[in-house]
Amino acid sequence: MIRLFRSLFVGVATLVGTMHVAMACTGISLMAADGSYVQARTIEWAYGELKSDYVIIPRGEKLRSFTPTGQNGMTFTARHGVVGLAVVEKEFIAEGINEAGLSAGLFFFPRYGEYAKYSAADNATTLADLQVVQWMLTQFATIDEVKAAVRDVAIVGLDKSAVVHWRIGEPSGRQVVMEIVDGVAHFYDNVVGVITNAPGFEWHIANLANYVNLRPGSAPNLTLGDIAIEPLGGSSAMLGLPGDFTPPSRFIRAAFFRGTAPQRATGFDTVVQAFHLLNNFDVPIAMEAPAEQQLLSATQWTSAIDLKNRRVYYKTMYNNEIRAIDLSKIDFTSVRYASYPLDDVKQQPVKEIRL
Repeated sequence: MIRLFRSLFVGVATLVGTMHVAMACTGISLMAADGSYVQARTIEWAYGELKSDYVIIPRGEKLRSFTPTGQNGMTFTARHGVVGLAVVEKEFIAEGINEAGLSAGLFFFPRYGEYAKYSAADNATTLADLQVVQWMLTQFATIDEVKAAVRDVAIVGLDKSAVVHWRIGEPSGRQVVMEIVDGVAHFYDNVVGVITNAPGFEWHIANLANYVNLRPGSAPNLTLGDIAIEPLGGSSAMLGLPGDFTPPSRFIRAAFFRGTAPQRATGFDTVVQAFHLLNNFDVPIAMEAPAEQQLLSATQWTSAIDLKNRRVYYKTMYNNEIRAIDLSKIDFTSVRYASYPLDDVKQQPVKEIRL
C-alpha cells in the first residue's frame, strides 16, 4: 500500500505541478427542444499523455478517499451507479453522471480557491478534491443533497499547489458552480451555462459586461464624416471577441457561442452541436507546450453528457469518432467496479471511399 500511494502521489504531484500552464478546460451546457439537457467540456493537458479511462461504479461499492498521507480518508458506499471519465487514477473522475441523472465535473481553479487545512485527526470526514466528483455521484441524486452534505466533509488537496472547482447539474437544466474559498464552499447558480478556470465565477459573470457590444452576423455600414465604412466580410458584428486561450477569454467566447447557438430538437442533436461548439476550444499543442513534440493536441479529450437520457459521449485527440455509453444498458447491481482506456487503439480511423 505504501508503494502504491507513493506512486500515486508522484503521479498527482506531476499532474498538479504544471496545471497552471497546462489545464485549459472549457465547459458549456445546452437544452434541447425535447427537454434533454447536455453538459459538455474539454480537458487539456500539454505535458505528455494524460492517462484517461472511463469508469463504471456499481451500487453498493465500498469506496475510500485518499488524503495527503495515504488512502485513509472517509469511507462511503455507492448508493447510485456511476459512469465517469477519470484521469490518472480511476478514483479521480473529472466528468461523469449517475443513474439518477446528476452530473458533475471538476475544473482547475488556481490561486483563487483555498481548501480547509488538512488534519489527520479529521480523516474520517476528509475527502480528496480529486475524488469529490466520485463522492457526489455515488451518493446523491440532486444538487440540494450535495449542498447539504458538503457542510459535513473536509475537502482537502492531495497537493497544496493546486485547487479545483466543480460544475454540478440536474436533468432539469439546473446547474451550479461550487468553489471553496478560505475553506468554505460557495454555490453559484450558473444560468450562463459556461465554466472555465480562474478567477472566480462571479468575476467571470461581471466580465461579460465588457463585451456587451458583441452580436452574431454583420455590423451595419458606418459613416464617419465623409468616409463610408463597410464590413470586410461576414461575422463583423463579433469583432472584439477574444481569441486567446486564457480562462477569461474562453469564458467570453464560450458564452457567446453557447448563447447564439440555435436550439436543437433532441438530446442527440444537441450533443452533436456541443461537440461542434467545443471544436473552437481545441488547444494546439504548441500554444501550451512549444517544446512538446509527441502529442497531437493539448486538448486530450472532449465529452458531452445527456443528463435526461443518461448517455455519456466522448472523443479523444487520437480518435475523433464519437463513442457513447448508455447507462440504461448497465446493470449497476451486478457490474463490477472497473476502468477501461478511452482509446482501445490510439489511431484515427479513416473510412476509404471506394469508387
